Amino acid sequence: MRSELFQRLLEARGPFASVYFDDSHNMTNPAADLDVRWRDVRRGLERQGAEPALVSAVEHAVLGARPPVGRSGRCVIATADGALIDERLPWMNPSPVVRVSELPFILPLIAHSAGTHRYLVVAVDHVGADIEVHAGDVRTSETVDPGGYPVHKASRADKREYGEAQQRVDEMFRKNIKAVAERITAIVDDIDAEAVFVVGEVRSRSAAISALPEPIRERAVSLHAGARHAVSDEQAHAAIDTELARRRRAAADADAERFKAGRSRESGLAVDGLGPVCAALRDGAIDTLMIGDLNDRTVVADSSLRHIAPDADVLSELGAAPTRIMRADEALPLAAVAVDASIVSVGVGIDFVDGVGALLRYRETAETVSD
Repeated sequence: MRSELFQRLLEARGPFASVYFDDSHNMTNPAADLDVRWRDVRRGLERQGAEPALVSAVEHAVLGARPPVGRSGRCVIATADGALIDERLPWMNPSPVVRVSELPFILPLIAHSAGTHRYLVVAVDHVGADIEVHAGDVRTSETVDPGGYPVHKASRADKREYGEAQQRVDEMFRKNIKAVAERITAIVDDIDAEAVFVVGEVRSRSAAISALPEPIRERAVSLHAGARHAVSDEQAHAAIDTELARRRRAAADADAERFKAGRSRESGLAVDGLGPVCAALRDGAIDTLMIGDLNDRTVVADSSLRHIAPDADVLSELGAAPTRIMRADEALPLAAVAVDASIVSVGVGIDFVDGVGALLRYRETAETVSD
């Protein structure tokens, strides 16, 4: 997962509240259910010493947002000045995850967010299409209306002009679909979208996908979620979330295979353990930070995250004063954001030393990785 979403966190000053909770809107009384969930979150914040201004900032975000469609998780990361990240997730933890800390806790967001995916949702019919463009956490929409008419065939085949009318209808249908496909192609090329989700009645949906150039057609996913002006948002969102989650798992699996291959070949481009990973972060050498089970491990740093180390002795050897002890599952991802590295949350399958590994941009020297 790319780290652009988290750049705003680097400039903010803590303490941070990081909250993950079930924000589903499919109950009999969703407003009352949300109020109960918020009380649980607030108790968690107060137990961890959150100041009233920080609690208020989280409350404003949690209770002030537009309700989701159907089942949904939610992430809110805030300081006393307000919410920095407020995002829906296709993941609902049974009980709220609440942290108040010097640094934000972004690992669950990394594991489950669709926020950095770039994709289109196209609702198409025989006269045009409505296109939603999702580019990271920015969403825009537009309508394609080629104005090709007529679009309805004559109802009786015994009319003399039936054949000509049918030809005109078919030609206008092809014209409209061609215009939709051309606009999809232009947007995909512009934002380098990884997927195009197409909804609508079967004929228009199939025709639109078929009209796309092959490289873009390979990114298209046909969704059975209703017609253009009667799309089931809940069905569409669920299908999109499922597909994006599959793609995240596939990307994480590919990174895991690259790591295994790099480690087995001793290429120097795959390292694990807090010492080598911290060294690579300090040098800006990490391409992909891979987070496994860090448990309660900690790291140390000076007043910034530029000098991060597994313990105070290593940091002192670097000539920096260790002034902060931080949870590794908070500090390492944020340090990766600072060097523009990708971050993936890796499940079972790799036994990292200390629960963390990395794929490097270049091979480090033996002295560098010996922390």
